[in-house]
Amino acid sequence: MRRLSDTIDRLHRGYAVPAALPGGAATRLKPLAATGANPGNLKAWCHVPDANDPMPLVVVLHGCTQSAAGYDLGSGWSVLAEAHRFAVVFPEQQRANNPNLCFNWFSPDDTRRGSGEALSIREMVATMVERYAIDPARVFVTGLSAGGAMATSLLASYPDVFAGGAIVAGLSAGAASTMPQAFDRMRGHGHADATRAAAHVRQASDHRGPWPVVSVWHGSADATVAPSNAEATLRQWRAINDLPAAPDLEETVDGAVHREWRDRDGRVRLEDWRIAGMGHGTPVATAGATACGSPGPYMLDVGISSTWRSAARWGLLDPAVTVDRQRRTGEAPQPAVVYPRPGQGARPGIQDTIEAALRSAGMMR
Repeated sequence: MRRLSDTIDRLHRGYAVPAALPGGAATRLKPLAATGANPGNLKAWCHVPDANDPMPLVVVLHGCTQSAAGYDLGSGWSVLAEAHRFAVVFPEQQRANNPNLCFNWFSPDDTRRGSGEALSIREMVATMVERYAIDPARVFVTGLSAGGAMATSLLASYPDVFAGGAIVAGLSAGAASTMPQAFDRMRGHGHADATRAAAHVRQASDHRGPWPVVSVWHGSADATVAPSNAEATLRQWRAINDLPAAPDLEETVDGAVHREWRDRDGRVRLEDWRIAGMGHGTPVATAGATACGSPGPYMLDVGISSTWRSAARWGLLDPAVTVDRQRRTGEAPQPAVVYPRPGQGARPGIQDTIEAALRSAGMMR
């Protein structure tokens, strides 16, 4: 069995990000002064593009020893947000709260609704909605590792706030309540069964559905957070949505195995992205029409971007921008450019709009 000290050493070596961004790159993130309570003592950064209509918001949570700016550089979230006109907010951990800059996803006081870091992040969302043209019905959350585990906790504690979430190399909600339990779960030991895991989510708030759309991303060779954690998260949210074990769709996309579970109305409620041979980190792509992000420590160029695909899942991508990029790169059109918004059917006429743009660009007859 891998020793606890080995896991901590790996996190230190792999996650470390220089205080100055590589190559002197400047961050586009600006400080956000939240107007509400901040019991978790977190910092906040944001990027809000110019837009006239109410825009979606994505909450992005970094991993251990990372900064908001460093994770943004690797994941590409603010670049995508600027191009497609949606807002992003990056909560940032401080050493006073956790010496390794991990979000305290294993602490009940920090994940409970109305308490600690979870409440601080909720207040950041409220500030963004109050201060900018944000659509409160289109707020999403994503994160890596400890940030991914915190994102799952937020989906459980505030399912009325978040329409969807993407969990990258993370853990299920309520997986641990102490630090020793946290390391045990990271190694894949001691997970609750589906019934108990789903009960944790149901007891976390008064919300009774519909539940956020959940995407799970994990590498098959992850030696820091065992891939069995992805299965535990899938079991939890299948039980919440009363979904069967067998997926409604299984396919290969850019080398990754992609599975979907849909409700009785045919809407995707849960999906799984499993990347063969990928270790612990956020998948990025540096080539092609769906390229997004930059390789770095625990930012892994595996030919598929969880940032781009998550934004597509949530319906955040502007078809005209995507078509123009495909035209300029010479890449084939991507069939997964636009997904229906969570809880809704496909937007009226959107397929016609996409096809018309593709034809005008000479990419479709």
